[in-house]
Amino acid sequence: MKLLENIPYDDLTAGQEASTERLCLADDLFVFANASGNLNPLHLPHEDGDQDGLPEAQAPSAWVGALISSVLGNLLPGPGTIYESQTLHWTGLAHAGDTLVARVHLLEKLPDRRVRLRTTVSQKGGAQILHGEAVVIAPERKMTFNIDDLPTLRVQRHVHFDRILHQAEPLPAIPTAVVCPEEPNSLGGALLAHEHTIIRPILIGDRSKIAAAAAEIGADISQHEVLHTASHQEAAELACQLVHEGRAQALMKGHLHTDVLLSAVLRKDTGLRIGRRLSHIFVMDVPGLDHLLMVSDAAINIAPDLETKVDIIQNAIDLAIALGTVQPKVGVLSAVETVTPKIPSTLDAAVLSKMADRGQIRGGIVDGPLAMDNAIDIEAARTKGIKSAVAGHADILIAPNMEAGNMLAKELTFVAGAEAGGIVLGAKCPIILTSRSDDEKARLASCAIAALFAKSGVK
Repeated sequence: MKLLENIPYDDLTAGQEASTERLCLADDLFVFANASGNLNPLHLPHEDGDQDGLPEAQAPSAWVGALISSVLGNLLPGPGTIYESQTLHWTGLAHAGDTLVARVHLLEKLPDRRVRLRTTVSQKGGAQILHGEAVVIAPERKMTFNIDDLPTLRVQRHVHFDRILHQAEPLPAIPTAVVCPEEPNSLGGALLAHEHTIIRPILIGDRSKIAAAAAEIGADISQHEVLHTASHQEAAELACQLVHEGRAQALMKGHLHTDVLLSAVLRKDTGLRIGRRLSHIFVMDVPGLDHLLMVSDAAINIAPDLETKVDIIQNAIDLAIALGTVQPKVGVLSAVETVTPKIPSTLDAAVLSKMADRGQIRGGIVDGPLAMDNAIDIEAARTKGIKSAVAGHADILIAPNMEAGNMLAKELTFVAGAEAGGIVLGAKCPIILTSRSDDEKARLASCAIAALFAKSGVK
């Protein structure tokens, strides 16, 4: 229990001091921008507010000054204090990552419960960056407050996708067969990834429809290779041919049915099979989660059997490794975390865990069955007495079927504010699947994920 306790006016004496430390986080700058409406790019992380080529992440002066109110309102005099006046003089700057010390010193007591205090903010162990004086009305009586139930804030940032894009952009753009980019969204996503030097698109489909889509979004596609086909099926087959010829290292779905594209990929003679089941993997950047979260399979395998789940898990592990996760932790989900014969998914989960122990699934740690709560929340796992290297720390969530996986991914996206990129693995090259509802970052992330996988050499 966290308590705040004040010092009433009658108990105050000249010379009393109080201070508090605060680490200035990048998220603090976003919160202040939203709360105040001050959108000065100097104060927004990753923005170059003065065009000198470097992001400033400078703490707003008013935010620095507000740290004084935390000392006055929490410590001296504490709860019940009312501001009457405050002077502020800034002599330095603060930035995200700085630890600041706000301090107040009681100078004198005035009539009518008024108190005058010297106020300062300094870098921890360093120079003073603000000084001034405050006059406040001190509380009349002793009070104590429990602040455990204070609502928390979560900034919806997608730092993990930022990292993926940062990793992918310096790499040579991978040649990508974009199948039927015949409307603005699908063409625009491919061209956006090209602008970020992630892919080099080869546009395959009806030439007139591709040109019309380009005209609608005002894009110049004269520099891009356009291969005309008379049908979506022909476009999908030509894309597979380009992969076999080494002209393309990835496929990207445009404005055609997924079944049409995958039927060409799965053809025994001209397709892209490698002896493993195809599976779709959502790579999710969930605000507040300190790592990428993968969900599979949510788009291809409707009711996977045990053998298919082995391939689903292996595909996801391979992708996680390609994106930089060493020995990914895989949680095999069910409704409960105990093996129950009446729930077949718990039996599959237990077998899959043992198969990983015996080396039949490689590169990761697999455990299950796990319920959603104890797969991602360590306290939930401890409450239920689960001891596992995966519980509370899962990098990959394996759904029992496509319906569950799809609902989970959509809930994370539309309720928890996650960004979701997705690719299909299990073929000779990664296949980028984007949705019309994807925003720019999700489209870019899907392309970057495919590029990083293609360049990683993970098989």
